[in-house]
Amino acid sequence: MKEQLEEKNTEMGNVITHTEEFIQKNQKMIIGIAVAVVVVAIAIFGYIKWVKHPREMRASEELFAAENYFLSGDYQKALEGDDTHRGLLSVIDNYGSTKAGNLAKYYAGIANLQLGNYDEAGRWLAKYKGKDTFTKPIALMAQADALVEQGNTEAAAKKYVEAAQAGDNAITAPSALFKAGMAYLMLNNNAKALECLKQIKSKYPESTEAQSPDTDKLIAIAEN
Repeated sequence: MKEQLEEKNTEMGNVITHTEEFIQKNQKMIIGIAVAVVVVAIAIFGYIKWVKHPREMRASEELFAAENYFLSGDYQKALEGDDTHRGLLSVIDNYGSTKAGNLAKYYAGIANLQLGNYDEAGRWLAKYKGKDTFTKPIALMAQADALVEQGNTEAAAKKYVEAAQAGDNAITAPSALFKAGMAYLMLNNNAKALECLKQIKSKYPESTEAQSPDTDKLIAIAEN
């Protein structure tokens, strides 16, 4: 036992010695790496504090007026702005990488959809990076609505299903599934339509769509 302990102590001593030798030989390199890490950390901190945060604030301020135009239903002015305020397109051009710029893409997509500019609507909505439970599925549904208007019902049906999966909640999912059911009925794909419509009843029984007689009518059509 004593011999084993002495061997372990010897091994540990050798490791410590080798470590010290390595540090002595590579001292300049180690210090250089440490300094580089500190410099990078300071640069990141400085970028966030003096560049990113002020930029986010300016973007939010610029978006405010365009957002108000959007909410009031003046979609053209929301997109283009006026003599006093920037529009959504200008916010995207200048602050597209910010959170406000990302939200502007969502508004621009919906605004173009309301104006009947379906290509533009789909383009901006596809660029919107939604992460929350509601705007992401709504953006996907809006993309599908644009595809329906363009006559691409098959792609729209798939996009509606994607929207239902993206927002698994009792508000957006039933609406997306209802629209998917209608799209599949238009494609004479009754099996897929029935799958979507019955999913409303089974997964979201308290939703408006589940209790709507329109859903029951579409189920009856799909079954027959």
